[in-house]
Amino acid sequence: MTKTKKNEVVSALTEEFKNSSSVVVCSYKGLSHSNLETLRQNASASETKVKVVKNTLASIAIKEAGYSEVSFSEPNIFIWSEDSISACKVAYDFAKSKDNAKESFEIKSGIIDGETASVETINQFAKLPGKDELIGMLLSVWTAPARNFVTGLDNLKQKLEEEA
Repeated sequence: MTKTKKNEVVSALTEEFKNSSSVVVCSYKGLSHSNLETLRQNASASETKVKVVKNTLASIAIKEAGYSEVSFSEPNIFIWSEDSISACKVAYDFAKSKDNAKESFEIKSGIIDGETASVETINQFAKLPGKDELIGMLLSVWTAPARNFVTGLDNLKQKLEEEA
């Protein structure tokens, strides 16, 4: 890879990392190509990005994005998203998948909202409800009073009909 190509990769990654709320670093040593494609498809479905990048280039990009320095070893795959939960969910779900051998894919560390995150923190974020789930919960709470009012009116109507 030429120096100009490396600079292009670093600048592109720096922009991506600046615009993301979470970056998860995982080891993918020994994963088959089909498993990597499955990971990419899962990530794409949740508007999360996945890329295998050389550790030195990723370190430079993370540093230039303004995050605290993270050290890497072995081949790594980087998963990032604009919200704090999606990348964590994709990595966690893929690591727990039946088709994936636990030795092949392992969450190592990450950055969530600008802070270095441990594996435990990433796993906790992965267990939180996602954006769509939270919106559904909020809508359910907002519509509950109207739903209860309509149910009450219907019950009152049935009671009055029975009495008549």
